Amino acid sequence: MLLRQGQSNETSYELGRLYQMRDMPDSAAFYFSRISLNQKDPLTMIAAGRAALARGKAAEAEIQFDNAVKATKGKDPKVYTLIAQAYAESDIKDINKALSYVSAGEKLGKGKDDPALMIARGDLYLKTEQGGGDAMTSYERASLADPNNVQAYVRKGQLNMRARTYNDAKTNFDKAISLDPNYAPAYNSLAETYYFAGRYDDALAQFQKYSSLAEKSSNTDAKYASFLYLTKKYPEALAEVDKVLAKDPNNLTMNRLRAYTLYETGRNDEALTAMQKYLQLASASNKVITEDNVYYGKMLIKGGKTQEGAAIIQKAIDADPKKAAELQGELAQAYISAKDYPRAISTYRARMKASNGGELTDKVYLGRAYEMNGQFTQADSLYTLVVTERPNYVPGYQMRARANANIDKDSKQGLAKPHYEKYIEVAGGTPENVAKYKSGLVEANKYLGSYYYFTKGDKAASLPYWQQVLVLDPNDQQAKTAVDEISGKNKTASKTPAKAPVKRK
Repeated sequence: MLLRQGQSNETSYELGRLYQMRDMPDSAAFYFSRISLNQKDPLTMIAAGRAALARGKAAEAEIQFDNAVKATKGKDPKVYTLIAQAYAESDIKDINKALSYVSAGEKLGKGKDDPALMIARGDLYLKTEQGGGDAMTSYERASLADPNNVQAYVRKGQLNMRARTYNDAKTNFDKAISLDPNYAPAYNSLAETYYFAGRYDDALAQFQKYSSLAEKSSNTDAKYASFLYLTKKYPEALAEVDKVLAKDPNNLTMNRLRAYTLYETGRNDEALTAMQKYLQLASASNKVITEDNVYYGKMLIKGGKTQEGAAIIQKAIDADPKKAAELQGELAQAYISAKDYPRAISTYRARMKASNGGELTDKVYLGRAYEMNGQFTQADSLYTLVVTERPNYVPGYQMRARANANIDKDSKQGLAKPHYEKYIEVAGGTPENVAKYKSGLVEANKYLGSYYYFTKGDKAASLPYWQQVLVLDPNDQQAKTAVDEISGKNKTASKTPAKAPVKRK
């Protein structure tokens, strides 16, 4: 904001740079042109060159840059740095001419690196496919020349992130933040690192720090909305999306995110309307992505247009074979959302067949689909495979218990008993586990308490389970009634405790 208060050449120049880096070439050209209306000095010529680059006129820019060099007789290192930055911050792909200016600037340094020139050099190499090594070398030279150069550490971190060495990226961003806790881009980059590492909550926390320091803009709001969506904070994401769209109704990414988020919040009719609007915008610019068709298909299936929705998702699967297994899972989940369990089952089976038996999660999802379809024996077979493959997967034992409780609805065979006992064994033991699996432990103890009370008529064996329910949840009325009746405290009561239901999820 302070930049706007001045009218100097330097102010207009920096404003032009900012607009150019925000992909606003017309505004960038305007501020660079303002300088050219003033005096004819090297900065004026460089600004004119940047304005030409912003308009895609490389030859015209080169003339202006060469004139700036001539005006200083090739002896001002700052001129070469500004020219290198101009190319680095433009859309120019061919960096050979830009590197010639860098080389000339390096010669003037006589063996001493200028950090700004080295950062520009690194940014130029990043425009090439194989330039990562040269870019990192440039950023290293910048930080060696100035160990307190925050931008150099951020650039190194960004390059680490591109190479998926996330720990190194975090180290560099942490270093930048330690040097300047108010340097907003470092928090933005750290947020992206956490995102790509799959740590979405940490990503959101860092982006919130960035947002508190950065200039408020639609771009910032849009990115914040994206992080909220990724961390499954859908109502909050929707509020941010609507804030951006109020200012920029045709923002493609936000229109996409609005449709996705409406679906995730259960507002399917509104999601369909939003998706159709988005697809019109995206189709016009040929920017429809695979996930768009997947979401659209899921919305249609949930809205009752099963065949139409499935066809759209299948089309996405055919168009993106690398994502076929993942997208088949999305299709199966869409069928489950529409309560079309037979199709969900067949889709999961096809997915598992295509991937040599499938992953552990595939077996869990297929088991749940069988369970929802009332095929409890098939569900138990899948859950048996799950706990065999992963004995420390605690929910697997609860799944087996529920499936068997549904096979043996009157509990006469006690089929669920050993599985609930095993669940209590593996889910209990530590305070952390007890807190994590509290609801499941309540369910298991209620089943066993009911089993001994109703099926076996053994009140002494039943009582400890009901007492354990009260340890877990002191306000559980069913457990209070059971304990009172078994212990004789409620002698006037004529009813026995209701048999504990087994929930299906």
